Amino acid sequence: MTRRERKKLQREEFVRENGLICLENVSKSYSTGSPALNGVSLSIKPGEFVFIVGDSGSGKSTLIRLLLRELIATSGNVWVKGHNLNKLRHREIPKFRRNLGIVFQDFRLLNDRNVYENVAFAQRVVQVPGREIRRNVPSILATVGLAGKYKAKTKQLSGGEQQRVALARALVNRPSILLADEPTGNLDPKNSWEIMKLLEEINESGTTVVVVTHNREIVNAMQKRVITMRKGVIISDEEGGIYIDED
Repeated sequence: MTRRERKKLQREEFVRENGLICLENVSKSYSTGSPALNGVSLSIKPGEFVFIVGDSGSGKSTLIRLLLRELIATSGNVWVKGHNLNKLRHREIPKFRRNLGIVFQDFRLLNDRNVYENVAFAQRVVQVPGREIRRNVPSILATVGLAGKYKAKTKQLSGGEQQRVALARALVNRPSILLADEPTGNLDPKNSWEIMKLLEEINESGTTVVVVTHNREIVNAMQKRVITMRKGVIISDEEGGIYIDED
């Protein structure tokens, strides 16, 4: 067995025992103010759908940035797919991020390109052959309900449609984990529910989904696992949970 094969087996064993995402007593401090995270431990298993909720300043965004390896924990360990992100070399980060899909509140689309090119861009970054791109992009656009919009410029789309493009871009490389940071924050209730139904369908196909949100109605209705954060710590972690208001 080669060293690479041995490491892969070790990572797979770690995921089975500890989860696809695992934080061990993680703290993150910035140069000023109190810690953004303070001794956070959690485990998310493959195939879970998890909401992370809490008021502004609770540590949700810091947690997402740690999972993306945009930040490094001040103390403790952050594991994703068996990789210890604290020890990940800078040159290894792009390859690691291929395991992740990320959707933001503000869409972050390329407004000078059409829908097809926005999604294809994610494939070109990881050097997918052109033949596969021409097959994969229409397929994922059909999945998110945009099969007929592939030639449209993003500025011509509604907010809900733009978020669907962002979702297609996040999913086209078939990530094992989808991180959605306030994916309905700029959408009306109808489009919010449509996006959440898509996320649920994606989860049912096997993708682990982690959603940061302030949307109380959606969290309470969907009855998923809910992790509630407050001032850098986890105050509640419940299966079939609800949105807990600040006291």
